[in-house]
Amino acid sequence: MPRIDAPTVAEHHARQRRVLLDAARVLLAETGQAPSMAALGRRAGLARSSVYQYFSSPDDLLRAVVADVFPDWARQVQEQVASAGSPAERVWAYVEANVSLFASSEQAVAHALTRVVEPAVLQGPMEQFHAELQVPLRAALTELGEPEVGAMAELVDSLIVQASRNAGSCETAGDGQPSHEVVLARLRRLLGGYLGLDGAPPAWAGDAS
Repeated sequence: MPRIDAPTVAEHHARQRRVLLDAARVLLAETGQAPSMAALGRRAGLARSSVYQYFSSPDDLLRAVVADVFPDWARQVQEQVASAGSPAERVWAYVEANVSLFASSEQAVAHALTRVVEPAVLQGPMEQFHAELQVPLRAALTELGEPEVGAMAELVDSLIVQASRNAGSCETAGDGQPSHEVVLARLRRLLGGYLGLDGAPPAWAGDAS
């Protein structure tokens, strides 16, 4: 009988499932392909037969990864935003958190999932992820006094995506800065005046005409 390294059987199973999901994300990032159950077992240090105790098939595994990654990514962004102070700082924390995700291995996971998971399986979780992700951004923009919260939230997201994609093909800029720092520098030049990040009032403040 396998050793149960947890206070209860339920906790043991939860830990093992967590290990397998983490291993699947690593394999997706490394290979860009759906991991086989055998490869997953090897990476997690479990027998192939043990993997089937947690996931009935490779498709079941991929569905579980999809259900795991999107809430995790949203939580990472939301926690970073919540730790910031003023509304402007929270908007900028949202930008920083998303750029960090784009620059991490999680982006490779996202690309792999779009290749190996059916669009119908991805659509719902992606839409929910986008909606949840924007909650703290829209709240910060509202507190900031932004008159067009929805439009501005979408524009901020579009800027993040476009700037990150443009820098994604180069690891460093000419001065040796990591690409994610280059992205943040560009976005700060675009959004710094709008947010009043350098101590000046937001560029649009009081413009109700």
